[in-house]
Amino acid sequence: MTKNLVIVESPTKSKTIEKFLGKNYTVRASMGHLRDLPKSQFGVDLEHDFTPKYINIRGKGPLIKELRSLAKKADKIYLATDPDREGEAIAWHLGYILGVDPAKKCRIAFHEITSQAIKAAFKQPQTIDMDRVDAQQTRRIMDRIVGYKLSPLLWRKVRKGLSAGRVQSVAVKIICDRQAEIDKFEAEEYWTASVTLKEKDKNTKFTADVIKKNKEKLVIHNEKEAGTIAQELAKAEFAVTGSSVKERARHPMPPLTTSSLQQEAVKKLNFTTKKAMMVAQQLYEGVNVGGKAGTVGLITYMRTDSVHLAASALEEIRSYIKNEHGDKYLPGKPNVYSSKKNAQEAHEAIRPTSIKRTPASVAKYLTKDQLKLYSLIWHRTVASQMTNALSEITTLTIGGGAFELRATGSTIKFDGFMSLLDKKDFAEEKSKKVPYLAKDTPLDVVKVEKPVQHFTEPPPYFTEATLVKELEDKGIGRPSTYSPIIQTILTRGYIAKESKKLMPTDLGIVTNQLLDQYFKELIDVTFSAHMEQELDDVSEHKMEKNEVLSEFYGPFAKALEKADKEIPVVEHKDEVTDIKCEKCGRFMVIKEGRHGKFLACPGFPECRNTKPILKKIGVKCPKCGGDIIERKSKTRRIFYGCSNYPKCRFTTWDKPVDSFCPVCGSIMVEHTDKKGNKVLHCSNKECENYSMKKNKE
Repeated sequence: MTKNLVIVESPTKSKTIEKFLGKNYTVRASMGHLRDLPKSQFGVDLEHDFTPKYINIRGKGPLIKELRSLAKKADKIYLATDPDREGEAIAWHLGYILGVDPAKKCRIAFHEITSQAIKAAFKQPQTIDMDRVDAQQTRRIMDRIVGYKLSPLLWRKVRKGLSAGRVQSVAVKIICDRQAEIDKFEAEEYWTASVTLKEKDKNTKFTADVIKKNKEKLVIHNEKEAGTIAQELAKAEFAVTGSSVKERARHPMPPLTTSSLQQEAVKKLNFTTKKAMMVAQQLYEGVNVGGKAGTVGLITYMRTDSVHLAASALEEIRSYIKNEHGDKYLPGKPNVYSSKKNAQEAHEAIRPTSIKRTPASVAKYLTKDQLKLYSLIWHRTVASQMTNALSEITTLTIGGGAFELRATGSTIKFDGFMSLLDKKDFAEEKSKKVPYLAKDTPLDVVKVEKPVQHFTEPPPYFTEATLVKELEDKGIGRPSTYSPIIQTILTRGYIAKESKKLMPTDLGIVTNQLLDQYFKELIDVTFSAHMEQELDDVSEHKMEKNEVLSEFYGPFAKALEKADKEIPVVEHKDEVTDIKCEKCGRFMVIKEGRHGKFLACPGFPECRNTKPILKKIGVKCPKCGGDIIERKSKTRRIFYGCSNYPKCRFTTWDKPVDSFCPVCGSIMVEHTDKKGNKVLHCSNKECENYSMKKNKE
């Protein structure tokens, strides 16, 4: 007989936990939710307090049967799903299926999968937190109302297959608004001037930038003005009019949260947010690190908005810093960071479960991606508890005729926490020496530098990293929703990703305009943030579930009724091409489906011929001479291949160019490095010219 049945969410986690608990415990995985709203119907009774109609998820029948059988034989049932609102709701649904009273102490919550943490959690079982369950239900019902009421309207008025999500639509609006800013932007020309100087009779050179003329800020509009300024500078005599030396402290960054983990993984590791969360899940659930430890969770729970570190973790981190780096790198007391508003302080930041497991010590047990992400988390955690880095900033103010110039130098006096992190993160901290010179020190002109032309730049496109930051700053969604939001709007074709840039598609722009006109409040950033706050209030027992739903549904229902009457049906005229259908001879037209545009025969349904649109890049295939075309993988990532596929199987992730390697004769390709720079290298991995790619990065 099973004495204790423990149910978790994933099979990987179940194996790890069963090892820690021993033979008196049977651990099984629910594989996520077992009950949900039905897909085939609305599933919410609007007339009776928004009562949801839950059903067992199709395909989960055998698993439910197995769990019920084990539950009947067990003395005790523990629900150990994830320690967040979604996990709380899964535990509640499991309790319903297995006949477990939510008021009994059946709920086990832990934030790291280690023997010590698991055993401690089982000594303090809790009841299911119904406030958190209600918060999850409120979000689920609200999203169902929007999805199942608004999407059919879009089908009728715009195009079949469209869907609108409460939070996803706000994210699309943010991207569309940025695109509108970029489209409206008009670049303005400006120039900068500088002079290379040195102290008389000495060789130490430094460069000073011109900032004022006749005590007013200098703005150089064009090349003619820049030339005049350069001529005047050449005639001027220069001397120091003011100088200062200041010490600047640079503080370490706090440990990682879900949001900052995703941002850093995108920027530094070239991950997508989806990949970052997937790899983090693997590290959390457990990796076999050999020896007595066996399989153990390497990081704490990765869905958190708190920067808090447990006292035991701080003690271990400080001990490591003292032993490995010395007392001068250890602050007198632990560094404390403030979490953002609404952060759940019961959670911890994302950290290693043991600092003693350095990246080097576990490298052989991890995949390449796991090691990259674990290293990022480990280094950020340790650095957060190290001393400040100190720089010495020297500033000289220089007079020269009617002009005022400024030279600023920086040298690192003490590297502090920076000693642990990638030096690329602190490129701006590179030493730039400017000598300290007393007031009235005369200066010689080494060279009046050629004025440099600049243009003001438009706002940057969002990347996955900057969109996550924007959503967090605006209070849209919560840590666990950022990645799914981005994946949803990419998959549905509302936005596209090109070289990391997120841009709205024509479909996204049309849909956003329609929602902005008739459902302005629904996709209003402030309103969406307000709804997130109210969901937090439900989880903290400050508001009732039905109160929030009523406040939301009333205005939404009125807007829906008005929109249904007023929105005209958008007519889509197919664009006719000069490509003939090989089956019936008609000229094919361009259609747009879920995965983008494609060619289709206008004779549908008599003729159902379709084919992809071939986007040629103007380069011939090095294997067969066919055209190289742009393609997209199942994950919508762009790659390049021969148009004669499958006869010719030439493919490459990097864009081929119309030139060949001088070393081996293979076709050259264009690679975009992590900084966005384009680097040419050979497509042949065996060629020495191929290794230039890695060296340049």
